Amino acid sequence: MNNSAERIYHAAIYVRLSKEDGDVASAAKAESNSISNQKNLIRDFLKDKDDIIVVSERVDDGYSGSSFERPAFQMMMGDIKRGTVDCVIVKDLSRFGREYIDSGKYIERLFPALGVRFIAVNDHIDSKEENGRDDIVVPFKNLMNDAYCRDISIKIRSHLEVKRKNGEYTGAFTPYGYKKDENDRNRLVPDPYAAGVVKEIFRMKLHGMSQTAIADQLNRQGILSPMEYKHSLGIRIQDNFRTHGQAEWSSMSVRRILENEVYVGTLVQGKRSTPNHKIKKTVDRPEEEWIRIEDSHEPVISRREFDIVRKLLGMDTRTSPNEEEVYVLSGLAVCADCGAPMIKRNVPAGGKVYSYYICSKNAATRECGTHRIPKDRLEGIVLDVLRAHIADVLDMERILAYIDTVPFQELEIRELERQKEEKEQEAQRCRELRDMLYEDLKDGVVSKDDYAELYEGYSGRRKKAEEAVRKLSRKIQDVAEAKTDKYEWMRCFREYRNISTLSRVAAVELIDRIRVSDKNHIEIDFAFDDCFQSALHQIRQADVKTGTDNSKKAEIQGKEAV
Repeated sequence: MNNSAERIYHAAIYVRLSKEDGDVASAAKAESNSISNQKNLIRDFLKDKDDIIVVSERVDDGYSGSSFERPAFQMMMGDIKRGTVDCVIVKDLSRFGREYIDSGKYIERLFPALGVRFIAVNDHIDSKEENGRDDIVVPFKNLMNDAYCRDISIKIRSHLEVKRKNGEYTGAFTPYGYKKDENDRNRLVPDPYAAGVVKEIFRMKLHGMSQTAIADQLNRQGILSPMEYKHSLGIRIQDNFRTHGQAEWSSMSVRRILENEVYVGTLVQGKRSTPNHKIKKTVDRPEEEWIRIEDSHEPVISRREFDIVRKLLGMDTRTSPNEEEVYVLSGLAVCADCGAPMIKRNVPAGGKVYSYYICSKNAATRECGTHRIPKDRLEGIVLDVLRAHIADVLDMERILAYIDTVPFQELEIRELERQKEEKEQEAQRCRELRDMLYEDLKDGVVSKDDYAELYEGYSGRRKKAEEAVRKLSRKIQDVAEAKTDKYEWMRCFREYRNISTLSRVAAVELIDRIRVSDKNHIEIDFAFDDCFQSALHQIRQADVKTGTDNSKKAEIQGKEAV
């Protein structure tokens, strides 16, 4: 008897099942590929194999065959290198791996070099037998398995893309503040506790606290960070950035919440992806490829609060070392000459401390004037002007309420129809001019290059005009059906009708910019100025029809200067 017949092989049974196999396979095929079925099939095969002793069973459950970076597979390879395993048995080549190049590397090169016998039961492959390793069949089957894996990947990617476009949430873990609906796992619903923390974070930011101060406050109160909160719910998630025994709130985690549109009901998905099924490293996708669905779920924060906070995050609103909150007009008051932010300075004199707003560029480089103004004076002026503007808005609201009792809607529709007719005429002119170009080209009036350039120009103008016509048509329909909420912005001012002190919240919600020239020259831009001017225009238009009181309208201005 020869040596090969006497040799005893120490085998590792290797079985694998991926999530994709269960997602796309038929019920019969899913059962065939199950872990237990693979083991039973291999054990049955080994019943009459006296030359094979099973020393280990390695199981990769939930791992794709497109990569060999699987824990059980790597453990098996460790056994092979240590010499404890010299035979690998799998159900078929697809269970071993679906990656064409690496599968061939292991089967055709690495295993023979290490003296490892390879058996694929259902594919009738046994590297010990002379006819057990067909040099054509094995690579071909590996190639087919690779193509199958690619096909599965394309199907799953396509399926997920459709779900995202339908506004369904496809993430494995929900954003902090939300949980998955028990009746629909692709829909987000607010988590009462975490959503309350999110609201408190936005409230603190609106009141002037920095992200670091907010994080410190949450940690002092013992509120679990998003990571630890998930762990408390029994959700196991890997955190590669943990630096303490327990993950704490940080300025970055607070900022991520403040910048996340999910809290206003907007679902943004598809920001990252993998290049293909073989490369697992994620890459960022261009923003124009993101899938954005508005009003996909219940919001936690109002759109107005979110927009204000986003504006605050874009400002230079650092706090001093001894303070947690920024001063009332931080980021809003700027130098009228250079546009640099006005910063607060405390000046001791005569046993007292006086606070001033001065130009930050002057404080840093002396390249601009100080534009110094006492803190109390600036804030007092801003409060007085703000009160006057609120009164104007409330008066405007009453005037518009009166206008809405007369057929002003007809005037607005008439104006929109006039604009629509102008755009329709512009589109028609562009079509005619574009059609005339061909005659000019035939007559030699224009060259081919000029024809192409002019044709493209007229076509572009026509498309823009036609798009404007469509938008105006929708707007006319909205006005006719009273769907527009054009006066909603006034509610923001109405809420502060009895304002007595200037708070940080009121300042950031109602004021866009304060330009300071000196203590006697200040210019204030209020929020919703475009809405204010539009309403003022409507009042002036309606006056022709309704005889609205001109004396009050003359007092209303869109921008206040002191």
